[in-house]
Amino acid sequence: MPNDNPSTHASHEHGPLRRMLSSIVSLMHTRLELIGIELAEERDKLIAVLFLGLAAAIFAMMALISLTALIAVAFWDTYRLQVLGAITVVYGIGALICALKVRSGLHGATIVFQTTLNEFEKDRDMFREP
Repeated sequence: MPNDNPSTHASHEHGPLRRMLSSIVSLMHTRLELIGIELAEERDKLIAVLFLGLAAAIFAMMALISLTALIAVAFWDTYRLQVLGAITVVYGIGALICALKVRSGLHGATIVFQTTLNEFEKDRDMFREP
């Protein structure tokens, strides 16, 4: 005599569904771990770049102050205002060039989570295929 117990059929029918949901949850867990790893890598890169950039800016500023003082002292008796004006213009042009390079660098930056987005797209395509 066949077993017509509804609870037996319900648990048997939910087996593949549960396995599929478990696979999806496992897949999402893996993708979230990947996001976390990429975020940590980007944070470490950003901290290193910021620190080195700050150190470079400090040393460059000290060098420019020393150079300005040296040039001003050398021309103090003859062309002090003209020399200080020229130095100011040179520094202004240098600042403008740096600002434009920063701007272009920010516009050309890559997407932060590109690997994770690629994996999500592969997952989406996998579920779309018959």
